[in-house]
Amino acid sequence: MKTFFACLSFALALIPNVAAHYRFNSLIVGGQSSPEYKYIRKNSNFNSPVTDVTSNDLRCNVGATGTGTETATVAAGDTVGFALDTPVYHQGVLNVYMSKAPADAASYDGSGGWFKIYEISAVTDGGKSITFPTDNASKFTFTIPSSITSGDYLLRIEHIALHVAQSVGAAQFYISCAQLTVTGGGSAEPATVSIPGVYQATDPGILIGIYYPIPTTYVQPGPEVFSG
Repeated sequence: MKTFFACLSFALALIPNVAAHYRFNSLIVGGQSSPEYKYIRKNSNFNSPVTDVTSNDLRCNVGATGTGTETATVAAGDTVGFALDTPVYHQGVLNVYMSKAPADAASYDGSGGWFKIYEISAVTDGGKSITFPTDNASKFTFTIPSSITSGDYLLRIEHIALHVAQSVGAAQFYISCAQLTVTGGGSAEPATVSIPGVYQATDPGILIGIYYPIPTTYVQPGPEVFSG
């Protein structure tokens, strides 16, 4: 019976459902959600995900540039976040990265180094079940590290949907980038990764079947969270 329901869940996940997609379209600053795409770069592919982990679109999404996007000012140590246009529908995991711009955030293409500041992983219990704390969430908040240097940054959020990730290139990345000016920072220089480059399509947290057999463990994609 357990196998039947696992297979049924997998079959239902294969049914195309664009209405089930979602976008991070609002930056949360000072506890308030900003108007949509005021501080977030607007993508050109509506609510469709990125699936190619080698594409430059993995940085901030398809067609997302700084043109027409404002830059929010926040202090190091502040709580910020992202709100969605519709709650997270697909099972998956979350990562948040930052990348310091060499000049102003609006002109930065994200080709420099990125460091992770927050994540929400899957919860496993040795193969009895796998659950995803991001399910049905409509917003995510986290803290800007207090020790990073002041300046302009891109703040990038991704939700990696794993409902059909049992084949290579099928994991779905829902991505947005906000533009920030960070004030009152310190002197820390976190280790960075490149995007694209941080993931391979065959990474165990990206190429995975979540229905049957149920995974006994889960490996969160990307580097460790910088906690400075």
